[in-house]
Amino acid sequence: MMLMTDLPETIALFPLPGAILFPRSRLPLHIFEPRYLTMLGDALKTDHRMIGMIQPSGDHLHQVGCAGRVTSFSETEDGRYMITLTGVARFRVAEEVTGFQPYRRARPDWASFSAERRAETDPGMDRDGLLADLARFFKQRQLGVDWGALKTAEDELMINALSMLCPFAPEEKQALLEAPDLAARRKVLQTLISFALQSGGEDEVLQ
Repeated sequence: MMLMTDLPETIALFPLPGAILFPRSRLPLHIFEPRYLTMLGDALKTDHRMIGMIQPSGDHLHQVGCAGRVTSFSETEDGRYMITLTGVARFRVAEEVTGFQPYRRARPDWASFSAERRAETDPGMDRDGLLADLARFFKQRQLGVDWGALKTAEDELMINALSMLCPFAPEEKQALLEAPDLAARRKVLQTLISFALQSGGEDEVLQ
């Protein structure tokens, strides 16, 4: 568990619509733009090796993102990188930092999310009900899933993985990211799934 005192005062930002990250979750990324190759190289030179995932909002950035530590990387023959970020902590952008780097940086406010340094549980979750809704949702979207792994996953891993992987719009993903705790995120997730089923013709899917 990383302590508040271990978190950096500034981090690089990687704005990417539709891509969110949560503490203790893993996010694979393909890095190929020159400015983000520079960002990755700079991050790997630091002790923390952290990059802040954040979604764009028009010409600006959303204020809440999640920092991840580069835990694996490999270079392709043409100079691109495949990396994995492991989520460390959510943050709120206190202010952007100007400089000579070709990528954006920010001074993060870590304190807003200090309670999530340890794994969360969701005692109020109706797992069977959620899985039933998910089955209809995945069938509607023609998506495959490892049901064995999903059924046995711990609450946090299950809810956060679904929040990251389900094909929701960027603003819906942001609502999941900004949910104050795991139980609230699960409720947002269930609302989004229910809305998708209703708007997508659930009766046809179930035939």
